[in-house]
Amino acid sequence: MAGKPLTELDKPLGRNRPGRAAASSRPWGRWAATGAAALVGTALIGIALVAAIRRDPDGGEPIAVASIEKRAAPVGPQAGTPIAAAEGTSREAASAGDLETSAGVTVYRPDASSAPGSIVITVPDEAGTIKLVPSPDRRLVERSRYGLLPKTAPDGTTPAKAYARPLGPEPSTKPLGRIALVVGGLGISQTGTADAIAKLPPQISLAFAPYGAELERTVQRARGEGHEVFLQLPMEPFDYPDNDPGPHTLLTGPNAPDNPDRLAWALGRFTGYVGVINFLGGRLTADEGALSPILRELAGRGLMVVDDGSSARSLLAPAATRAQIPAVKVDRTLDTVAQAAAIDKELAGLEAMAQERGIAVGAATALPVSLDRLSRWAQTLEAKRIQLVPLSAANSFRNPKTTGSLR
Repeated sequence: MAGKPLTELDKPLGRNRPGRAAASSRPWGRWAATGAAALVGTALIGIALVAAIRRDPDGGEPIAVASIEKRAAPVGPQAGTPIAAAEGTSREAASAGDLETSAGVTVYRPDASSAPGSIVITVPDEAGTIKLVPSPDRRLVERSRYGLLPKTAPDGTTPAKAYARPLGPEPSTKPLGRIALVVGGLGISQTGTADAIAKLPPQISLAFAPYGAELERTVQRARGEGHEVFLQLPMEPFDYPDNDPGPHTLLTGPNAPDNPDRLAWALGRFTGYVGVINFLGGRLTADEGALSPILRELAGRGLMVVDDGSSARSLLAPAATRAQIPAVKVDRTLDTVAQAAAIDKELAGLEAMAQERGIAVGAATALPVSLDRLSRWAQTLEAKRIQLVPLSAANSFRNPKTTGSLR
C-alpha cells in the first residue's frame, strides 16, 4: 500500500487537525469568556455586599409610599366641653335618668370584670329601632345543675330592669291611650315562633314556654329584633292531670315540696327574660300557701310577675305585689275564640279600655290567625293616637290614687 494517499477513513484519529499554535493565534475568544465571568462574579459580590449591609428582612417585597398631610383642627367646642356650655345656653340641672328618659337612651353598665369601665348605651335610631342589652350578663346569672339561673346583681340591678325593652322617647303627639301586649306559647312550634318574631312590632312582648329545642338561640333572635321576653311557668289547673300543662308543672298539695326544683328547671331553660307569666295554673294561683314559696324565690331573683288573666280566682298579681315584686295582670285575652272577627272585637274593646284608663294590657297566643290580626291592627294605631308599649312598662302608667286601676 506504499505510495498511495490515505483516504479520510484510513487517516489516524487526530491527524491533520489545526495545531495549538493556530488556536493560540486567536486569543480574543479567551478574553471574552474571561470578561463575562468577571462581570458575573462582580455582580454577585455586589448583591451580597448590599444584602449584608442593609440586612432588610423585607427585601424584595413591594413598597408603597404614602404622604401624611397635617390639617388644621375643625373649629368648635373643645373635647370634653358639655354641649350646653359650648352653645352658651342656660339650662336647669337634670339627673342622668331624666336625660336618658327624655332622649330615649338607656345606659347600662355590664359586668366590670369582663370589660372594666365599659357601658352599653342603647340609642334609638331615626326609625325608632331599639336594641336590647346583651344577655346573659354574668352579674345577673348563677350556675346550677339546670343551667344559668337569673339573680339580682350585687349592685342591686335586676333582670327585670336590665332585660326590659326601653320605653323610648315620647311620641310627638300625646297618645289618647297606651296598650301593652304579650303573645305566648312560643318556642314549641318553630314556624309559629318565627312568624311572631318577624310579623309583630317589637313593642309587643313575647312569652316562651320552657319546652322545645334551641330555646336560647330562638330567644336571643327575638331579643335581637327588639322584643322583650318572658318565661311561661306551667302551673297546676283545676282539672289536672286531665289538663296537663307539661313536665315540671308547679303543683299544690303533697307535691308542693318539689316546686323549688321544678321552678329551677324552668328558670334555667334560657336567659334574658324580664320575668315570668303563668301558663294555666287556676288551682295553684288560687292557693296563696302554695304561691308564697314560689314568689319568695322569684323576688330574690329580681324577676317581674305577670298574671295572664285566665282565672278569675287568681291571687298571683296581688300576692306578688305584697312580696314587693313588680306585677301586672292582663285585662283581656284576645283570642279565646280563635276567629278573625272575634279577635278584632276584643282588640276594639282593648282600645276603648286604653282610652278610658290610659293603659290596657292584652294577651294572645301565637296562633296564625292571632298573629295576622295583631299585625294588621298594629298598623292602624298611629292614626288612632294609641301607643304600643312593652309589658314591662305597664306599671309606670298606673294611677297611684286608685287601687288596681290603670291610668
